[in-house]
Amino acid sequence: MLKRKNTFSSWRRRLAQRAVHAGWAWVQRTGSVTADRPGRFRFGAMGTGTRLAFPLGTVFGEPWIHLGAHCIIGEQVTLTAGLMPDLDLGPEPILRIGDGVVLGRGSHVIADTTVTIGDDCYFGPYVYVTSTNHSYDDPHEPIGKQWPRMEPVSIGPGCWIGTGAVILPGARVGRNVVVAAGAVVRGAVPDHAVVAGAPARVVRRWTPADGWQPPLRTPAPVPIPEGVTPEQLLALAELDEETATRLAELDAEP
Repeated sequence: MLKRKNTFSSWRRRLAQRAVHAGWAWVQRTGSVTADRPGRFRFGAMGTGTRLAFPLGTVFGEPWIHLGAHCIIGEQVTLTAGLMPDLDLGPEPILRIGDGVVLGRGSHVIADTTVTIGDDCYFGPYVYVTSTNHSYDDPHEPIGKQWPRMEPVSIGPGCWIGTGAVILPGARVGRNVVVAAGAVVRGAVPDHAVVAGAPARVVRRWTPADGWQPPLRTPAPVPIPEGVTPEQLLALAELDEETATRLAELDAEP
């Protein structure tokens, strides 16, 4: 025998679900950190339009962290300056993040000595950047108790750092570099390069003389022409393949 559906209970569940989602959206908006609403955080500098999404990751050493303008710091992102909270790290910033930087969810930037991230860098989720590594010189002492090694890290402007990549102490990543997902980067990476692997190596590079070597396998995406409206794009999306081809041929005629 079929059980009768309890429509009242179903309605209450839907209402409760909507209330929970609306409440969580309010918590996310209210808990986010901006220059106008820094909460308990006192960053050394924080540009206009920058936002740290809620829930936050571990954040300490804020007076030595400088954040540029229009940055997006995703949920659960760790930003630290110094080995531990409440240290005096001197007059200069330790962690500098440029304008327009995006740090994906769950990423970590650990700056025990200088870490610099240039303008317009985009990080996928769960990227790990650190200026500190464990040492293991003494074979008798537990590695976690040995004094770590520290080397500055710099990431040039315009880079794309893929999901799960690791940037190790001493890394010097050039301008407009692509770091593949899961790559482990150490040492110097030249401008306009693509690196992949663990340890990362250059798998493609652009130079003014030779262009991309090895050559790109697909043509570059064509940007949407200036002045095209959303309504025009929707109309184009509804065209069948034959009509679109005919229009392209007409456009190509002299």
